[in-house]
Amino acid sequence: MPVMALLAAKLLMFLSVISGKPGSAAALDNCVFLGEEEKNSLYEDGDVVVGGLFPLHYIFSDYSDSSLHIYFSSRALRWMQTMTFAIKEINQRSDLLPQIKLGFHIRDSCDDIPVSLRAALLLVNGQPETPFGCKIVDVCKSVSYFASCSCLSNQKEFPTFMRTMPSDTFQVRALARLVSYFSWTWVGVIGVESDYARFAIQLFLQESVQYGVCAAYTYFYPVVLSQHALDELLDVIQMSSSKVIINFSSESEMQRILREVQRRNISGLQWIASEAWATAKSLWEKSADLLKGTLGFAIRRAAVIPGLKQHLTCLSPSHIHESAFLAEFWEETFKCRLNGSVNSHSHGVGSYLDRPLCEGTEDLSDVYSPYSDVTQLRVSYNVYKAVYLVAHALQDMSNCKVGKGPFLHGTCADPKSFKPWQVRLILEGEVSNMTECLRCSEDTWPNNERNLCIPKTIEYLSYHEFMGILLCVASLLGACLSISIIATFYTYKDTPLVRANNMELSFLLLVFLVVCFLVGLLFIGKPSDWLCRIRYPAFGISFALCISCLLAKTAVVLMAFRATLPGSNVMKWFGAKQQRASVLLGTAVQVIICLIWLLTSPPHATSNTHYHSATIIIECVTGSEVGFWCVLGYIGILACMCFVMAFLARKLPDNFNEAKFITFSMLIFFAVWVTFIPVYVSTAGKYTVAVHIFAVLASAFGLLFCIFAPKCYILMLKPEKNSKKHIMQR
Repeated sequence: MPVMALLAAKLLMFLSVISGKPGSAAALDNCVFLGEEEKNSLYEDGDVVVGGLFPLHYIFSDYSDSSLHIYFSSRALRWMQTMTFAIKEINQRSDLLPQIKLGFHIRDSCDDIPVSLRAALLLVNGQPETPFGCKIVDVCKSVSYFASCSCLSNQKEFPTFMRTMPSDTFQVRALARLVSYFSWTWVGVIGVESDYARFAIQLFLQESVQYGVCAAYTYFYPVVLSQHALDELLDVIQMSSSKVIINFSSESEMQRILREVQRRNISGLQWIASEAWATAKSLWEKSADLLKGTLGFAIRRAAVIPGLKQHLTCLSPSHIHESAFLAEFWEETFKCRLNGSVNSHSHGVGSYLDRPLCEGTEDLSDVYSPYSDVTQLRVSYNVYKAVYLVAHALQDMSNCKVGKGPFLHGTCADPKSFKPWQVRLILEGEVSNMTECLRCSEDTWPNNERNLCIPKTIEYLSYHEFMGILLCVASLLGACLSISIIATFYTYKDTPLVRANNMELSFLLLVFLVVCFLVGLLFIGKPSDWLCRIRYPAFGISFALCISCLLAKTAVVLMAFRATLPGSNVMKWFGAKQQRASVLLGTAVQVIICLIWLLTSPPHATSNTHYHSATIIIECVTGSEVGFWCVLGYIGILACMCFVMAFLARKLPDNFNEAKFITFSMLIFFAVWVTFIPVYVSTAGKYTVAVHIFAVLASAFGLLFCIFAPKCYILMLKPEKNSKKHIMQR
């Protein structure tokens, strides 16, 4: 559960199971105080003491007779013993922490969050009530061996949380593919009311869509499964047509559900197990017939942990009194009673006091118990790895050489007397000074030694980099070509070709194209507020002028040929003044859009540190996305109108008509800007700016070459075609 992880992660290094289930008052009253407080834990002294939380008990409320049953988990005891085994193994090694003795302090979490929090606080704040009186060293790290909730992967929310358990993200992807493989496209999805189940089910619903798998229902049930809650859950299952059920819960909740399924005599259900109960053998002992065919993904299994079997089975009546946990396990396994035992509560059916006294001849090899079963070392292996993670962190601290250490001035920490922030630095990567770990500011980043904050790399499209130089040259080249064409047209202004193609609108279009090319330069260089506020309106207005000119030229072509019809005086209403007015009118709308944009939410420069942690991207943000897309959309509307009119006029006499060239230029224009949109929204930083400049230049070059290249070809290379006779021959 994230709440427990967040609090515990800020307190100490301990190995914990975080099951994600809310607690109950009954659990707190009946689980924590099983015996005297000091006897409800296991402690061994050391230079560094590692805390451990294990769900050695879980509560079951039988609502049929209003009784409360507390069950002892032999499986969880194996996890606990794996921790003590790993610590003892490390202490015996000469190559790992030879100068440091590890100790342990283990408490029962009771598979309950309030109990877990209380136990965690006792581990970090209090002294174990033993003659040693030594405090646990609080090293500010939580290492979980069983918490799989994907929510815990958020390092911003849980910066001190680590785990040896894979995130549910991977399990859920596999489950989605599993049900798809068997063509189960209509499945029920249930889970306990917890972050573990909520995040897992949310991920499953997202992932399963890709495989055509649909949820017949999604249902969350409370941790404290009253008879009413069980009835509601089973009613949902029975009323649905789906017989395939995925359940995200722990072993204890599944046990209660199976009891009710058995009581109602429901059969034919195909269960898909989450990792929390996929390998729980206790479920099979009582409900094997209901679980036949169950599928699920288990936690990765270790082939063998050398020496663990012997460590687990070396228990004998002579030394099980060392721990209340071991004594309780012994009593539950052999159904007997030890002298002086603190185990006075009820486990399941029958009275504890009715049991005979243990004879002292009991042998674990004579009975089967999940405790001594090492054929499926899954969670146990996670515990083993977690202990070694702690050990190797301390070993790295021991190997530190003065002058080359990770702290200020290359200093090292004393592995027997260290500060919480020093371990966090070694494990997980913050900058330190001699008193505390500090996060670098927004505009700085830690150096390789992580003892100094250095300025982040500043990124924007500069005139000094190759891409900026290339785009700058292209912009200037386009402007120069446009000016040279203006000069050419001015030289040949009295020739039939120039006069026939609406000389005034052609000159205006060329001037506006020069502006379009030069607008590209406004996108290069370090952004500032005033530059951002000029950049976007200049782009929008310059292209509105160009397309308005083309629209007017196309309208002139259509009007000119309509004027040749007998009695037509249409050209009187679309003369030179009207043409200029149409250009200004078409552009005025864009000017109004830009003014509204600038007055309400103008573009401005900003420093983006979120896209890449080590880089500050200085960029122009639009201020108003609506304003930006309105500018772009209006240009698109003008271009569509121009394309339609040019397309209608494309079959008029070729030697006079330039409509087909305008049609082709509009096709290029559309191709450029339709491609621009997805690329623009999927890039960041200077590459977004480069894409924008490229779109501006490509569309401007398209207009320039499509409309004016054929005319320049005739003017410069085919002067014989520049005659009234040739133009009018069709």
